[in-house]
Amino acid sequence: MTGIIRFQALAFDLVDGRLVEGPLVDCGSPALAIQTAQGQWKIFGHAGAVAFSRTSSFDKEKSGHKHVLRRFGQVPDDYLKEMTG
Repeated sequence: MTGIIRFQALAFDLVDGRLVEGPLVDCGSPALAIQTAQGQWKIFGHAGAVAFSRTSSFDKEKSGHKHVLRRFGQVPDDYLKEMTG
């Protein structure tokens, strides 16, 4: 099975007492995803941000496995561990 690994950063804002996702940013490397997430949190003032890799297969339409690379600030519980599906 051949797959694609994508590196992404995602910021969160606190809205009405809950964390809301911002736009997903595609990054060219794991280091850039971590740097982007840190910048979203520290420089742009979001409540939190996460950098992760996503592995998807050409055989499936859905992405299969997410691996959290780094978390900054407040992030939903879903991003405190690895995810499948």
